Amino acid sequence: MAAIAEAQAAKGPVMALDARWYTDPRVFELEKTQIFARTWQFACHQSRLGKAGDFFSFKIGQTGLFLVRDRAGDIRCFHNVCRHRAHELVEGSGSRPFIVCPYHGWRYDLDGSLKSAPGEDRVPGFDRSCIRLREVRIEMFCGFVFVNLDDDAEPMAAWYPGAEEEMRAFLPGVDTLRPVAEIPVVEACNWKVSVENYSECYHCKLRHPTFASGVIDPESYDVSPQGHCLRHTTRSAQSEKMTYAIDTPNPHAREYSSWFLWPTISFQVYPGSVLNTYLWRATDHRQVTVTRGWYTPEGVASEQVDLLAQQDLETTVAEDILIVESVQRGLESGSYEPGPLVIDPEGGVMSEHSIAAIYGWLQEALGEDLPS
Repeated sequence: MAAIAEAQAAKGPVMALDARWYTDPRVFELEKTQIFARTWQFACHQSRLGKAGDFFSFKIGQTGLFLVRDRAGDIRCFHNVCRHRAHELVEGSGSRPFIVCPYHGWRYDLDGSLKSAPGEDRVPGFDRSCIRLREVRIEMFCGFVFVNLDDDAEPMAAWYPGAEEEMRAFLPGVDTLRPVAEIPVVEACNWKVSVENYSECYHCKLRHPTFASGVIDPESYDVSPQGHCLRHTTRSAQSEKMTYAIDTPNPHAREYSSWFLWPTISFQVYPGSVLNTYLWRATDHRQVTVTRGWYTPEGVASEQVDLLAQQDLETTVAEDILIVESVQRGLESGSYEPGPLVIDPEGGVMSEHSIAAIYGWLQEALGEDLPS
């Protein structure tokens, strides 16, 4: 915050980015290699991998990956590519004792080592001990599995300092939580438009009346950059205005807190200690799927969570779709000229300092000069 305020004082207001950051497909191609392939990406909750042999496949950009729990109980991540002739090894999720390629039957153990290949005994010099699936780094964050395609990337603790400790303190029962619902919503906009919209509440009172009056207190809303994390904090709405009941002994039950982990995942703890996640998966430069995940202790159905998820879908989500798709149309209109961000040196709900932080991360990854 202080650095942004000093820059404003010295150079004038921070300006919004040029439209081509959001409309040029070449920028998106650069982001796939310079951002998505070099940052920590959420894969799934560890509860999807309960026993040895359980697997879950997913993609980062065009890179196919899968998680599997091995016989020692550890979760591993591998490229979803057979070492023989590149056929994909698994689809979706499930459980199996070995990973067997459906093309020619090469069989891998759950640690990625090749166990057998039909006809290998007839090939002079064939040494299966030298062949194993290509592995990818993983880390755990409050029971959520993250992967990074960059072997040299710093650990999550360096990227998001203090975030896991804060979330565990705010939500002491986080280790008991399991997913109960995943709601994907397609938005016709660049992924950054959607992320930026999520990352400020300057628009909340005007565009999110239910959220701003019946869930949180916008006057106490603030966003604080922490490393490559944006920490959102606020109080809940006044008791008589809450749109759902709060019944939990958690001392933070009357607060809202969110941890956005750059670039594509955020964890929200709603008043009442309800955990929700937002996951952004870009399809191309003008479409993104945003999946809301909802969690309860042991994954037990909850009427409160069902009602909150439905309310969120019908109000905040529906309202945000109108916003981000309108912004995208404006960016593509050919008439947009970037304006100044509204940045209050003291922060608060009416400040866009979080957007300036995102701009800094983008320029850190892509540089100042985009494809011309």
